[in-house]
Amino acid sequence: MNSDEIVVGLDIGTTKIAAVVGRKDQYGKINIVGVGQYPSQGLRRGVVINIKKTVESIQKAVEQAELVSGHKVSKVYAGIAGDHIRSINSKGVIAVSGKDKIITDDDVKRVISAAKAIALPMDREILHVLPQEYIVDDQDGIKYPVGMAGVRLESEVHIVTAAAASAQNIVNCIIEAGYDVADIVLEPYASSIAVLEPDERDLGVCIIDIGGGTTDIAMFFDGSIRYTSVIGLGGQHVTSDLSQGLRTSMDQAEEIKKKYGVALQTLLENDELIKVPGVGGRASREISRSVLSAIIQPRMEEMFSLALREMEKSNVFDSMGAGVVLTGGASLLEGTLELAERVMGMPVKIGEPIVSGGLVETVKSPIFATGVGLVYYAFDYGENRSPDDRAGFGWIVNRLKEIFENLFK
Repeated sequence: MNSDEIVVGLDIGTTKIAAVVGRKDQYGKINIVGVGQYPSQGLRRGVVINIKKTVESIQKAVEQAELVSGHKVSKVYAGIAGDHIRSINSKGVIAVSGKDKIITDDDVKRVISAAKAIALPMDREILHVLPQEYIVDDQDGIKYPVGMAGVRLESEVHIVTAAAASAQNIVNCIIEAGYDVADIVLEPYASSIAVLEPDERDLGVCIIDIGGGTTDIAMFFDGSIRYTSVIGLGGQHVTSDLSQGLRTSMDQAEEIKKKYGVALQTLLENDELIKVPGVGGRASREISRSVLSAIIQPRMEEMFSLALREMEKSNVFDSMGAGVVLTGGASLLEGTLELAERVMGMPVKIGEPIVSGGLVETVKSPIFATGVGLVYYAFDYGENRSPDDRAGFGWIVNRLKEIFENLFK
């Protein structure tokens, strides 16, 4: 990409929609030059349930980012999550075609295509085909086989699929909001680009992105992604528990959670009293923070227990030498790190986007991990991937463009 070209990452979440604008300077460093966010009211567990409200939220978030950055936005890199996401590891094998048996880019494309030739239901499409390693004539652990000599080339890849209808609805909303869709990216994968160090990926690490409606998991080992999964629980479920337990509105429960919530009850030193507003004209009342924590902790424990169960399904679970990195808005809840360490029995840290320039202090929060990761993804992979490596939704984007053009002629 040109140094003067801007890139926009659009994190379409259950509770918020965030737009992050990035730009490369003359030295090739990525600067974050604009940020905007707006409450998300048209999604549930990462899936669009109200087109109109989602469109409005996207427009508001992008308009804020435009105002801050001073740039007009025309296309975005969108994140996708939700419990419709599925993943599988696959292998491909080909014979090296060149007469000198030197592996070329075309051979790599062919072996990736062979690996992604899997049977899928009609309602699902491939989102990513992420190479893990290559094997040349039984020599494994190869990351870049081009130029090597060999007769047989194998690839091991991680394939991420999504419900086609869910992806179409996201693209639909973005186009109706007035923007083009450059690509659709799995949100925990995008977050990992922003928060993980290379040595963590090599040693073995699991990123757990706790969003409003879902908790997304991505596991890395030996520098490559090995396993992804999605749990249909998130920060909004904690808020809902508080709303019912305290008999107050969701908005008030969210404010109380952020200001006074503690995920691990034993961390409470002073059991202070807090005021809970009533609903429907009822009088407010006081409760202790320990009561608040008694509602929050069981749900957070359930979330981490389910995440641990998903991690154990991976064949690299015993190789998580760097432990767990928590990100997403719900990871900011006091005591979350300590509770996660207790439930999972491994080192845990809070992951913030690694930002070198621009609005560093604004985006250096787990809340913006996905948005910043989408910007990094765009600059690193957006125009450098071959058609075989690109996300499988190009046809959806083009088809929806045609539909909208015909509708508004």
